[in-house]
Parts: sequence; C-alpha cells; structure tokens
Amino acid sequence: MIDHIKAFSTMILTAVAGETHKEAATGGIFAIIGLLTSVLGGWDKPMQILLWLMVADYITGVLGAIKTKTVNSDIMFWGGIRKITVLFVVALAVLIDGWVSPGSFIFRALAIYFYIGREGLSVVENLGTLGVPMPDKIKGFLEQLNEKGTDRDAAKKLP
Repeated sequence: MIDHIKAFSTMILTAVAGETHKEAATGGIFAIIGLLTSVLGGWDKPMQILLWLMVADYITGVLGAIKTKTVNSDIMFWGGIRKITVLFVVALAVLIDGWVSPGSFIFRALAIYFYIGREGLSVVENLGTLGVPMPDKIKGFLEQLNEKGTDRDAAKKLP
C-alpha cells in the first residue's frame, strides 16, 4: 500500500513540476509570467505595446550609448529600475481601479497610455542618436522638448 502511495505521489509531483529541472524551471517561469500578467491587469494590446516599447527603448538606449561612447553601467541599471517602476505604477493603477470602479480599467489605461507616449518618445530620441533619418517635424518637436527640459533643469538650480 505504501509503495502505491509513493508511486502515486511521485506521479502527481512529476505531472506538476516536470521530470527534469528544465521542465520545472520552465513551468516556474510561465507561472511567474502568468502572475505578473494578472497583477498588471491582463495581456491586452496596450500592455503588449508598452512592453515592446520598453524593450525597444532599453535596446536603442544601449546602442546609442555605444555609438556615442557613453556606456555607463550605473545609468543602464537605473534605466532598468525605471522600467520596473513603470510596471509597478501600472499594477498600482490596477489596484486603484479595483477599489474605485471594479470591473473597469480607467486608471490602468491612463497609466499605460501615458507610459506608451513616454517610451515611444524615448525610442524616437534614441533612433535620432543612432542616426536614423526622421521627418523634420519630429526633429523640431524633440528639440523643443529638449530645450524645455534644459530650461526646467536650469530653473531648479537657481536659488
């Protein structure tokens, strides 16, 4: 009887975790992805676009730093932390939606669309650094944003 219980428990454990470490690790990775997807409110198109833009921004930022010979591991680390913070804000927006208006994703949508805009703008800036040709209107818009950011930084330094 004990042998049957051991065989049955081994069969159940193998079915749940997998026979090898690779199967168990793969199952664990997919479980974490599923949990993150749930915490972030689902795997819809806006979330997919945000994640793709985040990856594109990170990659183009690293490539731009390589091109301008300004690669800095500290900046890359904090860039990754900023990406994680964006996902934290989206998860927080999901919680707020569940509290304020259950069943709707108003705050989540606002957070995702805001960060899609920021990430998209950053990708375009990085592409400019890499020398990718862009329309003059986009170049002018980016220059204006850069000037406003410089003015704001200068204003912070004033006593």
